[in-house]
Amino acid sequence: MMPDIRFAGGVFVDETSQEPYIYTENIFVKFIDEADPEDCQAAIREAGLTVKEELTYATNAFFAAAPEGTGERVFDMALALLARSDVEYCHPELLRRRAKKAIFPSQWHLKTTMINGTLISASANVEAAHLIAKGAGITISVIDDGIDIDHPELSRLGKIITPRDATLGTSDPRPKDFDRRYPDNHGTACAGVACADGGFGASGVAPEAKLIPIRMASGLGSKQEADAFQWAADNGADVISCSWGPADGEWWNPNDPQHNHFEPLPASTRLALDYVTTKGRGGKGCVVLFAAGNGNESVDNDGYASYERVIAVAACNDRGKRSVYSDYGKAVWCAFPSSDSGYTPFSHPDPLTPGIWTIDRVGARGYNPGNPQLGDAAGNYANDFGGTSSACPGAAGIAALVLAVNPNLKWQEVRDIFRRACDKIDPQGGEYDAQGHSRFYGYGRLNAETAVKLAKPQPQNSILISRNFNQPLPDLQSVQVAIDVSETQPISKLAVQIDILHTYIGDLEITLVPPASLGAEKLVLHNRKGGATRNLKQVFDENTLPALSTFKGKSIQGSWTLEISDRAARDVGTLVSFGLEFTLQN
Repeated sequence: MMPDIRFAGGVFVDETSQEPYIYTENIFVKFIDEADPEDCQAAIREAGLTVKEELTYATNAFFAAAPEGTGERVFDMALALLARSDVEYCHPELLRRRAKKAIFPSQWHLKTTMINGTLISASANVEAAHLIAKGAGITISVIDDGIDIDHPELSRLGKIITPRDATLGTSDPRPKDFDRRYPDNHGTACAGVACADGGFGASGVAPEAKLIPIRMASGLGSKQEADAFQWAADNGADVISCSWGPADGEWWNPNDPQHNHFEPLPASTRLALDYVTTKGRGGKGCVVLFAAGNGNESVDNDGYASYERVIAVAACNDRGKRSVYSDYGKAVWCAFPSSDSGYTPFSHPDPLTPGIWTIDRVGARGYNPGNPQLGDAAGNYANDFGGTSSACPGAAGIAALVLAVNPNLKWQEVRDIFRRACDKIDPQGGEYDAQGHSRFYGYGRLNAETAVKLAKPQPQNSILISRNFNQPLPDLQSVQVAIDVSETQPISKLAVQIDILHTYIGDLEITLVPPASLGAEKLVLHNRKGGATRNLKQVFDENTLPALSTFKGKSIQGSWTLEISDRAARDVGTLVSFGLEFTLQN
């Protein structure tokens, strides 16, 4: 008996990578923020489509379904919508193979230890960090293929929360193995590196962290990716680990044309990442990490790992050097210990260990079928996990340790702690620049103990001066209000608080004018962004507006002026309050 077939269509092949792309009869469309939502849905219906889902993580963004049998005409529908002046993005949903980041064949990555008679001293210093924090109170989401939530290291009461299968839309993230060629082994190992309990045979970097396991099958398109990120953020994830991305070139073959292929980040996934890093954790943003890749190629060609709102993690080996396959480039932020492979043509020596010891699917299914040479005799652990796939959840575990020490940190502050907590390994081969960045290691190999110590809240003096002005903002006019500060201490950090009631914030230009005695230029805080959005209540700090750091070291004394200019007709409003929060240098 033939199974029911919902859709059959052509397959496209990328000219460079030879990767197949399969289209569906779904279309992603995002209208401009200023468009009326009802007009957007009407336009979708006029195009012959049915709204399938209105996305909550982006304004006026939809997945729409074409009628059965539309076939390749779905591209014409997308082009017709894209021709509209009020459409920002539009494309059919394209499915492609999502490559995993593990390639070759224990807890040496957590502490200095002896393996087969050899002292391995190339860890991320996690054991020392565990004297301060183990991740309690923090939740990590691992988005990957199936995750064996019945494993003894993951089955402690309360360990697993809000599990999800983003492919099937269920609450069961366990491995499915629908394609026997690509069994769902990867996610379990990744979850183990991040947060395995350590009660039976393998500890994760953050063993006391909770886990949101999200299964996402290999052959997926952007909708499932976006759904997975939104599920993680909406269900309390603090850290999100992604050991997947576009297919890599052959790391051993410098002539593979795939090395030069750029894979963009789908608009819907980008908007989902924007959502989790702005709305997640109560507005502090989820910390999102991606594996840099295993192609021995530029990570800057990977639109996922190189996106500015994620942390790209490279791999270093048990000798404290670069893993031969690890991707490199400007986007690499840090490195974490992982596997390696000897390769004579590159004069690259054999590793000292098989790889990373982590949990495996229980029993014979998984990387270790029950061979003690590959882990344990029961098949519950594997000793040869690796790639940047292993590095990424390792770094995610350190992010969880950092947040356990200081849960008030914004995601950008966690990233900056990573920058300052890295050890500059391989000083000769690392090619570190004047800013301390290496294209191979980012800012170096993460040191978990250093990271958690940096995360501890430091006692600082601060002054908050806020005034309620209730100042009308007339149409097409400028208004100035000022706060006078008599203290003279030098500034460490400055944050500006604004509360404005307005019917169209896209009319407004808002500028901070510092005291003339500082000799600093005025600073634009808001430059007519937001369109028809109503009201603006925001705190501007160095994370959202890096230019505020120019006031560091200067005296707080003087008259600080806020200038608000209405640049378009019709809409008016009120400045409710204006405040300045100075963190003072000790």
